[in-house]
Amino acid sequence: MSWGRPAREPHGGWAVIDVETSGFRPGQARIISIAALGLDSDGRVEQSVVSLLNPGVDPGPTHVHGLTTAMLEDQPQFADIVGDVIEVLRGRTLVAHNVAFDYSFLAAEAEMAETELPVDTVMCTVELARRLELGLDNLRLETLAAHWDVTQERPHDAFDDAMVLTGILAAALRRARDRDIWLPVHPVTRSRWPNGRVTHDELRPLKALAARMPCPYMNPGRYVRGRPLVQGMRVALAAEVGRTHEELVERILHAGLAYSDDVDRETSLVVCNDHAPGQGKGYHARQLGVPMVSDAQFMDNVVSVVGGTNMEEFAGATMADEQFVLF
Repeated sequence: MSWGRPAREPHGGWAVIDVETSGFRPGQARIISIAALGLDSDGRVEQSVVSLLNPGVDPGPTHVHGLTTAMLEDQPQFADIVGDVIEVLRGRTLVAHNVAFDYSFLAAEAEMAETELPVDTVMCTVELARRLELGLDNLRLETLAAHWDVTQERPHDAFDDAMVLTGILAAALRRARDRDIWLPVHPVTRSRWPNGRVTHDELRPLKALAARMPCPYMNPGRYVRGRPLVQGMRVALAAEVGRTHEELVERILHAGLAYSDDVDRETSLVVCNDHAPGQGKGYHARQLGVPMVSDAQFMDNVVSVVGGTNMEEFAGATMADEQFVLF
């Protein structure tokens, strides 16, 4: 399961999605308007689905999205257009501004329509923008649009928002490629019940998942300054860093290191930009004598991690040694 990828790496295109909903809880609230734009790898629109939808429930905050029950009652239901949506999604990475929201509603609607979405990877443009060091007060869609001179005509209109996001995505990808920044492209998981029904898991924060992911390599001990990182080292992240934790966790996992949510005597390294932190993980690292490096130093070192001892190889060798002793 791969988390994140270099911006310069080729990919299969993007599916830019925006939905307007009757509320905030997928499965209870429903999608009332959708825009799905299928882009090629260069950001050109190849396919699109744009539609108002009859949700079968109260449309919710009309003062926000401007849609009334009368406007939606003769519109198709999600099940009527899901085939077209699937064709836009197929083979592309789903992109949205706060992708967990849009994806969760799409997944909920697909399950109610007894359909499986062909979504394997997603990318959040909020997280991407955080990595670009834009110097903005916030990362709202309208702020990014103004920053990159992308025209926004009708905020909270699904089609207009999707078109705006398409322009923002193109500009963001150019900056990411110029600066060699990794894109927050994340896998999604699905479960299939014995009856064949497919369910989509929520997009949980990467840190929450990474802390429970087993590392395939043995912990070689603490990092020694001036030497390379070694696969299996346990790395914790302090709050005092300039890069997002999500970007750092992506690089930790990709390199074969282990992400740790705690600092203890087994921790190999703590990434912290404060040389003398008074609290948090950096403070605990100093108390325990765990080495600390800045996020810039970590990013320089993580590209040349030395191979570690695979847990399976170690287990096999241990069993062989024990057999030799016994017999």
